[in-house]
Amino acid sequence: MNDPKILRADLQKAYQILKKRGFELDIKKIASLEEQRKELQTKTQELQNIRNENAKKVGLAKAKGEDISIMLTQTNKLGIELESQLTELTKVQDELQQIYTSIPNLPHESVPEGTSEKDNHEIRRWSTPRQFNFIPKDHVDLGEQLGLMDFSVAAKITGARFVVLKGRLAQLQRALAQFMLDVHTNEHGYQEVYVPYLVNADSLFGTGNLPKFYADLFHLAGELKYSLIPTAETPVTNLVRDEILKAEDLPIKYVAHTPCFRSEAGSYGKDMRGMIRNHQFEKVEMVQIVKPEDSYQTLETITSNAEQILQKLNLPYRVVALCTGDLGFASAKTYDLEVWLPGQDRYREISSCSNFEAFQARRMQARWRNPQTGKPELVHTLNGSGLAVGRTLIAIMENFQDEYGNIHLPEILWQYMDGVKVINRG
Repeated sequence: MNDPKILRADLQKAYQILKKRGFELDIKKIASLEEQRKELQTKTQELQNIRNENAKKVGLAKAKGEDISIMLTQTNKLGIELESQLTELTKVQDELQQIYTSIPNLPHESVPEGTSEKDNHEIRRWSTPRQFNFIPKDHVDLGEQLGLMDFSVAAKITGARFVVLKGRLAQLQRALAQFMLDVHTNEHGYQEVYVPYLVNADSLFGTGNLPKFYADLFHLAGELKYSLIPTAETPVTNLVRDEILKAEDLPIKYVAHTPCFRSEAGSYGKDMRGMIRNHQFEKVEMVQIVKPEDSYQTLETITSNAEQILQKLNLPYRVVALCTGDLGFASAKTYDLEVWLPGQDRYREISSCSNFEAFQARRMQARWRNPQTGKPELVHTLNGSGLAVGRTLIAIMENFQDEYGNIHLPEILWQYMDGVKVINRG
């Protein structure tokens, strides 16, 4: 959530900044509600002061043995009026809170302006896509020809947008997750955490998934009001919710491997073929909790951490800075890593690395005690996929296929695959 004080200070400026994101801020409604809030707060404070004064007078009169019936009647009337004012104030405050929690994060000044992914800026590329002397297949054809990827049986078990992996492909998915965790913990200094795959509404609100993205989640029916996690970001970031952290404990660097569950609301008909956009997938997620002054350098670091996974796997990719119109709701700045997929003849997102500044921390009340002031201050939160496991599997299949449909594995994965170097047909 943005700092309401910043929005109140210059609503017109906030309107112009958010307009770059394609968000129309209703400044007239906010200004009207804020004026009501101020008036009601002033009136409420006045009534509280009068009530307190009356209470003192009643006490003095009672001590003197005077008749206090009239004074008590006046006090009761004040109490009724005060209760009415408090009810109105709460109503206005709740309405303002709903508005403020629905406003996306203010983009950082370095974010390029634009309306859609077409306006994203390419920052750099790594490696050159392989030139094939045959027509490369996509992962669906490769997986089905290997007999190790089955979408029809997954549809029978559950429905569309699910997959069953078998044999060496199932092992490859497990190997990739283990490889990513090893690199991030042993080389990049992250602490691995195991977290719940079900979370409550407070956790989802804290990371910005609720209330805006309710339809994008899978929710449990019945007495337990839990939801399946859309990404490890939700439970991992909430590890610091309602905490006041010590300065010497920052930065906090967590990494987790979890399944992720998304309804893909609004994406029907998009990426229906294969594993690109499934309801269930796996990711290795990096999360950092840092001091505010360190967050933008940390964004570069966390992006580099994700890039190094792709480099070790020798997968061609590019880094793009998302434009204002393509930013996620809670993000102030995001880099996407897009891996080359020969089967689609294009780059596709495989990691998203974002700085949320204090947006999530304010919703979670995640703070650190600044030793210079001695006061609690909001931390900054960041995360990055390191990487999306299923999309990495797809990239390996498509980039390292041969003309016979065999998959030649990157050397760094051999030790994770019991020495297997090639996933063969038959």
